[in-house]
Amino acid sequence: MRALVVDDSLTVRMDLSEALAAEGLDVVSRASLADGHAALSEGAPFDLVLLDVVLPDGDGVTLLEELRSRPEHARTIVMLLSTEVEVRDRVRGLARGADEYLGKPYDVSFVVARAKELLRKGGAMCADDRPLLLVIDDSVTFRAQLTAALAAAQYRVAEAETGEAGLRLAATNRPAAIIVDGMLPDTSGAEIVRRLRLDAALRSIPCLMLTGSTGSGAEVQALEAGADDFVRKTDDLNVVLARLEVLLRNRGQEVAALETESLAAPKKVLAVDDSATYLQETVDALAGSGFEVITARSGIEALELLAVQKVDCILLDVEMVGMNGREVCRRVKANPTTRDTPLILVTADASREAMSAGLSAGADDFVVKSSELQVLRARVLAQLRRKQLEDQRRHVREALVRRELEAAEAKAARELAEAKAELVLELERKNKELEAFSYSVSHDLRAPLRGIMGFMRALIEDSGHLLDATGREHADRVEAAAIRMNQLIDDLLALSRIGRSELRRTKTDVTGLVRVVVQELKNREPNRQVEVEIEEGLEASADAQLLRVLFENVLGNAWKFTGKVAAPRITVRREDTPHGRAIVVRDNGAGFDAKHANKLFTPFQRLHRADEFPGTGIGLATVHRVAERHGGKVWAESEVGKGTAILFTLEQT
Repeated sequence: MRALVVDDSLTVRMDLSEALAAEGLDVVSRASLADGHAALSEGAPFDLVLLDVVLPDGDGVTLLEELRSRPEHARTIVMLLSTEVEVRDRVRGLARGADEYLGKPYDVSFVVARAKELLRKGGAMCADDRPLLLVIDDSVTFRAQLTAALAAAQYRVAEAETGEAGLRLAATNRPAAIIVDGMLPDTSGAEIVRRLRLDAALRSIPCLMLTGSTGSGAEVQALEAGADDFVRKTDDLNVVLARLEVLLRNRGQEVAALETESLAAPKKVLAVDDSATYLQETVDALAGSGFEVITARSGIEALELLAVQKVDCILLDVEMVGMNGREVCRRVKANPTTRDTPLILVTADASREAMSAGLSAGADDFVVKSSELQVLRARVLAQLRRKQLEDQRRHVREALVRRELEAAEAKAARELAEAKAELVLELERKNKELEAFSYSVSHDLRAPLRGIMGFMRALIEDSGHLLDATGREHADRVEAAAIRMNQLIDDLLALSRIGRSELRRTKTDVTGLVRVVVQELKNREPNRQVEVEIEEGLEASADAQLLRVLFENVLGNAWKFTGKVAAPRITVRREDTPHGRAIVVRDNGAGFDAKHANKLFTPFQRLHRADEFPGTGIGLATVHRVAERHGGKVWAESEVGKGTAILFTLEQT
């Protein structure tokens, strides 16, 4: 990972560069705004930028704005540093896109810990997939020996000399396991383990306790504190490795741990008070405990800052000039983005009425200013623990709800698939029954119908002269109706055969097939002069017999509906359409209103009167069935008096 530090102070650049380099970052440092601009164009994008706001040649926020305007730096973490800690400066920097704003003087370890936390949340983690182990031990010699043994066993190692430093590393690095010495300069190993087990984000990390003690009580104390295993420092390091391997092998799944922020992670506290003296006392009380304290001198300033800055806890004075603390509390708790932030009211009024009024306003806790500041620190930690447990419970509830929803969706999808399968089978069965019925009825109707047609023709030819005009008209109508019924039966049989026939795709010469159909149409009406343009080289993977049926119907319609046009014209070509490459048969005939196009391919649907253009209404339904059998689709485009285009594909696109 790459980091850029831009600050005109040589001391700041050196301190931050050394600290970040120690964490494995490739650090570039620059002293001016111009050099910072130049660095952004050198090499790969930066993962982290620490940027001083006040630089000798300009405002660092302009460099921040340039970063945010470049797509390649969209995921870069930017932390602003400034001696100007007025709320308006902080709001300005955060509103321009900074991920963090830190006031000077700062704690280097806090800056690095916060940077690592932001990088972890942003997904810019170390590409090394070896397990990371945290070693907490104040013995330089033993720590070096253990680190060398762990590195040789293909582990990555992070080191800490004190318990507090170890907890901060655990919070930012989330190691696979922790090896902690039983006795540390600032606390005991047992206390560190207890604090880990109280931290919802870290409690599932396996802990191996080390001790130089030879007494039996040390082991009992370590295990009662919550350690997963115990090894004496006098044992061979191979014993440590073996015990560690067992811990990692048996490590269970973490439940919502990665979504929960650790109590040991850097915390940001907003202190709001119109007393500069008490604000400084609050800063001093919380400094060095993993807290950064942001100060605001009024409720208005606090609300402006909370609009752009996420904080972990709010300390709010009750009695302030202008908007008092209870009103600020109500507004904070009414805002969906801040209402879950722990808020502690601080006041000089120790009365029960004051406490009741503060808690009724929505505060999470109430502290009297006369209390020791250590009490305030303990109250802050208690609220952070409460918030962490609430977050973890919420994550667990959300995970359970997600699982229930996923299970319900899977069940619904399975039931839907089963229902669809049943419907498909039922539809196929009904289609077969309908096709068989249609075929049977059509055949049963044909024999008597042909008898009617034959005898009616004989009657007209043999005895027509004996009929008067009315009788002859009636006989002609009977014959015409029989002929139409016969054509309808023929069309229904053709439609039925399409549904029952086996589809046999071959490479078909579409151009040649169209020419054959057009020639048959010309033979039927040799006196008609219709201009037909056919694109050369048209081919398709299709059933040749079904494709011929399709063109007989489409071209037959085009031929029929151009019958009243002075210069009839038909074109057949392939065109690009929203549904893919399609074959288009276009004519300049009667056309129809496009709003009725969806009815065109339904059986027995006609858009023109029979006395204008005769037909059965089955032809385009047959075309639709042929295209559907091939896995394609068919549609129409038309305008009254300007012709029609029938477009179709023969396979899914």
